[in-house]
Amino acid sequence: MDRLSPSEARQLQEQLAGRVVLRPLPAVFSVLGAADLSYIKETNQLIAVIVTFSWPTLQPLESVHVKSAIRFPYVPGLLSFREIPAMLKAYAQLRRPPDIFLCDGQGLAHPRRFGLACHLGILLEKPTVGCAKTRLCGNHEPLEAERGARQPLWLDGTQVGYVYRSKTGVKPLYISPGHLADCNSALWLVERCLGRYRLPEPLRAAHHTATRLRKTMMAT
Repeated sequence: MDRLSPSEARQLQEQLAGRVVLRPLPAVFSVLGAADLSYIKETNQLIAVIVTFSWPTLQPLESVHVKSAIRFPYVPGLLSFREIPAMLKAYAQLRRPPDIFLCDGQGLAHPRRFGLACHLGILLEKPTVGCAKTRLCGNHEPLEAERGARQPLWLDGTQVGYVYRSKTGVKPLYISPGHLADCNSALWLVERCLGRYRLPEPLRAAHHTATRLRKTMMAT
């Protein structure tokens, strides 16, 4: 995957996008996974982290990580080709794989309707949800400043997710289904993972773990 040229990667995205299935997330499941990455620019490496939690209590279960060389160039819209190879290696270390994945990145809210969450979901055949901190594409109506405010995110006349204010007065999140999910259930999942902060608690944990590992590795 990381040996493709950018043009070949775009063609593969367009092919795989046709395999994405949109449907509500499972009403009953046991394990939620959250994935995030941290880059070590000095050595051209990245750290992929997967943390799992019991559902619905969100008690931590397991944490795995992989450090890997970056083999695909930085190209907007093609970040999954840089990141997923390491995520798959981390996934292989899990003793109990999650039933649903929450990803720090886009799902359907992507120019080719195939962001990181879609890509990971297709490869693993798992329900996935994308929760991004910035908008990659699409448009929406103005969003109120209060926590819980939401607006549909549209791309070429089709809803691809939600813009959601997870904390009053802070920047919104961009939530979109990956694979085996839909817009409403993706938002439902993120809402139930929120605590005091902007990011859902599982993604905060994955992010903090990746950041800590990067600092530790750079210091050694």
